[in-house]
Amino acid sequence: MSMDADIERVLWTAEEIADRISALGAQISKDFRRFPSPVIVVGVATGAFLFLADIVRQITLPIAVDFIRAESYGSGTNSNGAPIISCDLKLDINEKHVILVEDIVESGATLSCLISHLKSKGACSISVCTLLDKPARRRVHFELVGDGKFYCGFECPDEFVVGYGLDLAELYRNLTYIGVLKPEKYN
Repeated sequence: MSMDADIERVLWTAEEIADRISALGAQISKDFRRFPSPVIVVGVATGAFLFLADIVRQITLPIAVDFIRAESYGSGTNSNGAPIISCDLKLDINEKHVILVEDIVESGATLSCLISHLKSKGACSISVCTLLDKPARRRVHFELVGDGKFYCGFECPDEFVVGYGLDLAELYRNLTYIGVLKPEKYN
């Protein structure tokens, strides 16, 4: 059985994703070259792992990488709105510049929770780099810290998307593209 058969349509091909990540990496490198210490890049597990691997290879500055896990979906298609941090950082981010790498920003609840958590650990700036932004689903406002910036790969339509790290019940992450999942697969 092919996963491709479960996809209604492709939104972004592997080539389009790679091109956009290259541009994001160049912009981040330009914006952060003025900071003397290494930037801490924090991937939000598990969805951002492919994006994180590709974006850090495009950043031409000294960086350190860590992961944090925040859970709000379980196995469903809608966030429960109450994210919890189930696995914290190992690196000390006090007085560091942090770039939080997400696969998708929807309601804003998880992102707001993570930003507050990182701020409480003493980060002097917190930026966000997300592959997808789905503003139609935004319910919670989030504020970046210090001179943090918001980097976005693509604005996503209000549809259920999978691929390139994005999943439904842990499946479809390994698709090389991002596509809209057929509704009969999750209804």
